[in-house]
Amino acid sequence: MLELFDGALDVPALLTRWYEEEAQSNYGAYIPFVGTVRDENGIEGLSFDIYEPILNNWFDAWQEKAAEKGAVLKMAHSRGDVLLHESSYIAAVFSPKRRVALETIEAFVEDFKASAPIWKYDLINGKRVYADDRSTAIKGSGLLAGGES
Repeated sequence: MLELFDGALDVPALLTRWYEEEAQSNYGAYIPFVGTVRDENGIEGLSFDIYEPILNNWFDAWQEKAAEKGAVLKMAHSRGDVLLHESSYIAAVFSPKRRVALETIEAFVEDFKASAPIWKYDLINGKRVYADDRSTAIKGSGLLAGGES
């Protein structure tokens, strides 16, 4: 399940709902990852643009990989502005086995950083400034690799 929200994520509500959705599924492991906007370089927060068709395809491919191991992936991400100390990204893996969940969440979060079509902007003095030095170009994406929008 991939969910997109405008603004910061409600971490307790999402994690509780996901847990309740899977509570009777006989999984032995549930591993969430919560990404939070940290205070660095004088930013007020971050802002995100998402190219949803590619993100949906990327996530679907990961769901298939997880399903082959008997696992389920869930992910939520913010569109637009997220202020300091708020969450913009949550991922979770439900799996019958601990090792599968641990390996899957690590690989998923790292691939997300490298491959997801999400562009990050710093919020500085109320303006969006493309975070070129902290953004990862998507390999082979041509114009979608990054830059000003």
